[in-house]
Amino acid sequence: MTATAPLTRIEISKEYLHFNSGHFTIFSDTEREDLHGHTFYVKALIDSPVDTTGLAFDYNLVKTRLKTLCDDIDEKILLPERSPYLTLTEKDGYLIAGFGNESLPFLPRDVKTLPVANITVEELAPWFLLRLLEDNEISRLALPRVEVSVSSGPGQWASAVHTVNE
Repeated sequence: MTATAPLTRIEISKEYLHFNSGHFTIFSDTEREDLHGHTFYVKALIDSPVDTTGLAFDYNLVKTRLKTLCDDIDEKILLPERSPYLTLTEKDGYLIAGFGNESLPFLPRDVKTLPVANITVEELAPWFLLRLLEDNEISRLALPRVEVSVSSGPGQWASAVHTVNE
């Protein structure tokens, strides 16, 4: 049996990896929060072997991709595409979010819909993780473990983890 080299855990948590977005959490077919906003923060923890040059991988790939994802949803109202309690339709130049007997009209330019069931940190973390892993340059790294976390406020984080089993 041969010993394997230990992995190094790289943490990427830059101040600029954040976005400001409005949302409301949907609790049931009759209950939701009022529309409000957060400054959400994103960070990544990545396990990687270290090569003979003393490097794990080019961190800029991850930082750039996460920053692009943050920028794409910054200053938007986030709405879930997969909620069983919310309908999204377009009418008269507006995106209408239907909830129960409520119709919430939004200008399309102010909204970003995401393929999730709810706009919560526990849904945003896997959304970020999957987008990160879809990046060709990052996927080629074959990183053994990637964790992405999203916070909606101090001390309130959710994480999603991808591991490669050898």
